[in-house]
Amino acid sequence: MPRVLGVDPGTVAMGYGVVEDAGDDSSAIASGVLTASADLALPQRLHTLYRQLQEAIVRYRPAEVAVEEPFTAKNPHSALAVGQALALALLAAADHGLPVRTYPPATVKQAVTNYGRSTKDQVRQMVCLRLGTPRNIPEHAADALAIALCHIQESRLAARLAQAQPGVKP
Repeated sequence: MPRVLGVDPGTVAMGYGVVEDAGDDSSAIASGVLTASADLALPQRLHTLYRQLQEAIVRYRPAEVAVEEPFTAKNPHSALAVGQALALALLAAADHGLPVRTYPPATVKQAVTNYGRSTKDQVRQMVCLRLGTPRNIPEHAADALAIALCHIQESRLAARLAQAQPGVKP
């Protein structure tokens, strides 16, 4: 799995992070935050973010896409909106024939920090340590890189399990 695009979905700010997996090492290729004006109606914001995400896919040519699932405990209305942004990321990946996996926030945190209830700052610090990114990376970009790292780790584990158990698909 050479290159993974991680997406932290949102309806005003959407983080993206591209990580190159080189066996025992991973490196950040790009990261940033796609934005849409909060003054726009939701359909226009989603369309703006969709176009920007399409551009990122074309520019960075990921082999796979990983997207964080919405966290629903705090505000169901927000979770629904983030779910719509998640669907936008799934659609953008499908437009390019890219396989997609989604991960709950606790799984991402566990994969990156070894603790499923880590704070956002702890996740950002571990992303910076693991990938050598600047410590002032935007929160959404750090989250997206964490999602890509999670996917790489989960994919490696699935491949090892498949080798250990012939006949089982990863």
